[in-house]
This record gives sequence, C-alpha cells and structure tokens, in this order.
Amino acid sequence: MALGARRQPLYDQLVDILTEKIEHEYRPGSLMPSERELSERYGLSRTTVRLALQELERLGLVVRQHGRGTFVADRSAQTTNLAQNYSFTEQMKSLGRVPETTVLDFSEIEADKNMAENMGVHIGERIFKLKRLRSADGMPLMVERTYLPVRNFLTLKRPHLEHKSLYDVIENDYHERIRLAEEEFYASIARPTDAHLLDISEGAPVLDLIRTTYNIKNEIVEYTLSVARADQFKYKVIHRRD
Repeated sequence: MALGARRQPLYDQLVDILTEKIEHEYRPGSLMPSERELSERYGLSRTTVRLALQELERLGLVVRQHGRGTFVADRSAQTTNLAQNYSFTEQMKSLGRVPETTVLDFSEIEADKNMAENMGVHIGERIFKLKRLRSADGMPLMVERTYLPVRNFLTLKRPHLEHKSLYDVIENDYHERIRLAEEEFYASIARPTDAHLLDISEGAPVLDLIRTTYNIKNEIVEYTLSVARADQFKYKVIHRRD
C-alpha cells in the first residue's frame, strides 16, 4: 500500500494509519513493525518512517526502546491517585508489579537560596541529596531527585535507602510521622540525561512532579523533583464535596 495521493505530508499520513492500527489492531505492549518493514510496506523512505514514529512517541502512543524496537504504549496504564497514594514502592506492589530502586547518587550539600525557600531551611544548611531511578518489572519509569534536611536524619547513610522505601526509612527508622504530602505536576519533555536513564528519546513527553512532604510539626522532611515517563503514568485526583 503506497501513500502519497493526498496533500497531507507523507509522514502525517503514516501517523494516521498507524494510529488507527494502534487503536483497533495492535495490543498494548506489542512490538511494532521495524522502520525497514514500514518503509517497504508503505513505499516510504526510512527518514519519513522515523518522523512518523517520533510523532507517535510524542503523542504517547508508542514507546521507543533503544536496541529493542518500538512498542505500543499501554494507555490504560495504572492510575495513580494523588489524593491517597504517594509511595512509588507501595503503589507498584498494589498493582502487581515488581518495583526496583537504583540509588544513583547520595551526597550532602548546602542549601542555596532556591532550595532554602522550597524546604523552609536556612541558606547554607546541610541537606541530603538523593538521586534514584525507579523501575517496575525491569522498565525504568521515573527519575527522582530528593532533598532531605540533615538535621532530621543525622545518621542516614546510602545503604539505608538501597533496600527500603524512603517512607519506611522516614517513618520507621527516624520516627518522623508524616502529616501530608503535596504534589503538583505538569507536562514537559525529556532532557538528555533523564531520557538516557528512562530509555526514551530526548524530547519525548514526560511528567515533571514536585512533591513536598510535611511531618506533624509542619516541617518539610522531603522535597522531591521527579521526571516520569508520560506513557506509563496516568493521574487521577478525586474531589469530594462535603
């Protein structure tokens, strides 16, 4: 089946055809035909096919994994309820998935003006910086950069965070009772470093999340900046009227 009869750009025509197949024929998680196969099937150049696949990825319809191929995104993906569930580890377990956390960095830094304002600490105060890659069933889903006030977790070491969830450490090891966690999120695109860690293309759609966690003294005990794959997260907020 060759394309080109319409004035619509060729890659855009291919986007329409593949979108239709994704909606009605292909199953979530299934491997898409390769660039070469699509090129031969529709009589298009590899460059045109590549542009179409990039557009499908931007729309969140496919996931491109380096060295493996292009897969149909699961858009029924497990919903995260922001009003109730803020633990990645517990959320993944509740969905029957196997969570994995890789600690990429753990260090102690001084709070600059921006961090001091966001965490309610003094400029120059010592804070822990924790960078983690969060995965489920072997698939990288989220890069988290977490900041904790040293004064609340004086003896915290990297091994504490390699085998336990952060909230388990906060609440059980350091007896910080969490009162609430505020979370906001917005659409963005993957920057090079995060794209590499998440195994997606640079510029692919992501969700940027900011979480601020308070203890019962109304002190900020966690400030986290996360970048999540947009094809794997769907958020739901429940509003109740009293």
